[in-house]
Amino acid sequence: MAPPVRRRRDGPTARPSTEVASVLAGRTLVRGRLEPVEIAIDGEGKIHSVGRTRPGGPRRDVGEAVILPAATDLHVHFREPGGPADAETIPTGTIGAALGGITLVGDMPNTEPPIVDADGVADKAARVRGRAAIDLLLYASPTQPRALERLARAAGAFKLYLGPTTGIGDPPPAEEVPPLLRRLAGIDLPLTVHAEDPRQFRSDRRPHDPVGWNDVRPLAAEAAALDLLATAPDGLRLHVAHLTGVGSAERLRAAGRSFEVTPMHLLLSDRSGSDARFKVNPPLRAESERRSLWDAFRRGEVPCLASDHAPHPLAAKERPFDRAPSGMPGVETMVPLLLARVRAGELSLDVLVRAACDRPARWLGQPLGRIAPGHRANLMVVDFRAREPLTAKTLHAPCGWTPYEGWEAIRPREVWKDGEPIVRDGEYVGRPSGEVVRPEYAPGRGRG
Repeated sequence: MAPPVRRRRDGPTARPSTEVASVLAGRTLVRGRLEPVEIAIDGEGKIHSVGRTRPGGPRRDVGEAVILPAATDLHVHFREPGGPADAETIPTGTIGAALGGITLVGDMPNTEPPIVDADGVADKAARVRGRAAIDLLLYASPTQPRALERLARAAGAFKLYLGPTTGIGDPPPAEEVPPLLRRLAGIDLPLTVHAEDPRQFRSDRRPHDPVGWNDVRPLAAEAAALDLLATAPDGLRLHVAHLTGVGSAERLRAAGRSFEVTPMHLLLSDRSGSDARFKVNPPLRAESERRSLWDAFRRGEVPCLASDHAPHPLAAKERPFDRAPSGMPGVETMVPLLLARVRAGELSLDVLVRAACDRPARWLGQPLGRIAPGHRANLMVVDFRAREPLTAKTLHAPCGWTPYEGWEAIRPREVWKDGEPIVRDGEYVGRPSGEVVRPEYAPGRGRG
């Protein structure tokens, strides 16, 4: 049975309700510059209109703070079903996302058991109802050919793993990938791919640190996976997850394909730490590669930012490196870390908003990510003067650690979902009103 899905009568360009329920005033980006603005919100939680002054009320003025669209995180692992609960749950993960300025996440299917059929999607959707602070789009793994058609009516997107990772031990053989891509092209859902070709892994080596892990799963594995994906039909809504090489980014841009990078691959290298807290799939790369990827992101050449939030309990990360799981937490810190880079003059705010808010929402077919009439009034209020160091004690993931301990961050002061505040003064004040969503209109292909 397919899960209940938020169904709206109209898309992001539809005429909003004539009733103005509230007005939010502050500064926002207008043609790349911060300008005073007032945002009228209708009774359905959508943006009614935007201008210098808006009639109606009640009115909330945030002064010199900046109003931005709330972010969409294309890539999280909230560990349900199967746990462990001391890593993450849907309630804790969605509250962390909200505090980080995110009101929609794409939750991945490599759980225990993995989400491979419509019944699995329905079970996960049941776990969302009454427990989620924000909305979720549920990915499913297209590994059972007989289940694909029914699965496509239940899931919000597909996730294909070309290489082994947490919960996925046996990816499809390379010769089965092109026909699978052709079949998925006929199904009207986005496809995200974990692009590592295990034929390029160096299994004869035993890694003891992130440098060794980078050697075991080299950039050559990413390049070989892109060779496989080059066989995909043009009509396939293809998106490549957690890209790590600037050459890979250039190749996908030239092909007009969508892709994402993560804060960990932008900000951390294989020498940022020596223990398994810095073990991720695909690995952290050499500092020179990291810098090149960061420069491409700064230039606006990366369409999407995603966290790949994949927490594990600290005890699991303290195992010997080769036996420790891969992954690190990041959904609560993704936007605050990059806002601090904007404040430092290292990144354009416009680039960040397009990569974290606009394009991810459009890729998933959601009327979010823009301050424009007809879009949902999912917003965040940012005071760029309010900088603070990140500490595990002030974050909300049950795993209790962060690779960014002590890094400067700027947390959203307020976060609004459907015209109602769910975060005030950096504290979660919402209720578990999150729903399961599916694409509402064609996400399109390429960079969006």
